[in-house]
Amino acid sequence: MSTILQIKNITKRYGGLTAVNDVSFDVNKGEILSVIGPNGAGKSTLFKLISSFVPATSGEVLFNGERISSLAPHKVARMGVVRTFQETTIFRSMTVRENIIVSHHLRSRASLFGFFLGTKQAKDDEAAFAASADDIVDFLGLQAIRNELASNLPQGHLRALGMAIGLATDPKVILLDEPFAGMNHDETMKMVGLVRRLRDERGVTVLLVEHDMPAVMKISDRIVCINFGQKLAEGTPQEIRENEKVIEAYLGSEDAAIGM
Repeated sequence: MSTILQIKNITKRYGGLTAVNDVSFDVNKGEILSVIGPNGAGKSTLFKLISSFVPATSGEVLFNGERISSLAPHKVARMGVVRTFQETTIFRSMTVRENIIVSHHLRSRASLFGFFLGTKQAKDDEAAFAASADDIVDFLGLQAIRNELASNLPQGHLRALGMAIGLATDPKVILLDEPFAGMNHDETMKMVGLVRRLRDERGVTVLLVEHDMPAVMKISDRIVCINFGQKLAEGTPQEIRENEKVIEAYLGSEDAAIGM
């Protein structure tokens, strides 16, 4: 299995606070890798560093061997490393389908001026984006709510819409920020299935941050645990379950806490 993403000795300091400290790990093409850790461990900062939303103090991130940690976030997204957000990228006054169409803007060949004038290239882009949006709606099973306003959606459908918005950018690697947050068991299991299909049927490599440990153990090929900004452990779900440092720092001693 080839490496698609390399995080090499990445560090982020804010004044005297070290949020992420010398963290390194690889992400293999076609795998689902989860990042876990206590609140305040540095997971969100790590995601921002990988997607280039904040500059690293030291270290680097490589995508297919090319350094991306010094690039603007939109350039990183165009290359194929896309971060989803919990709800901030959703236009609540638009329908599900309209949200997905708008999210194709990174793939536009026409300029903003071209869209304003209605040039042929702009019309071609609009037709292609509409067709792609319909394909994403079908893939994620959102046909029944495609014309529903985003403001009316329950938590599970909002998470699915967030994934659809990410898919619209044609990602090679997608970074999912707590995709199971606020869901009941049935909604979580449905989302677990969608994430797996994203990898299995679309070939997208998945990197996710999540607190739902039963879901993490169920879905992950590998897990990286961080604590106080440092990598504490890395391994398969079984190896993480049995790691004494991880148990002490995060999982706790009760089997129920880790989905066993």
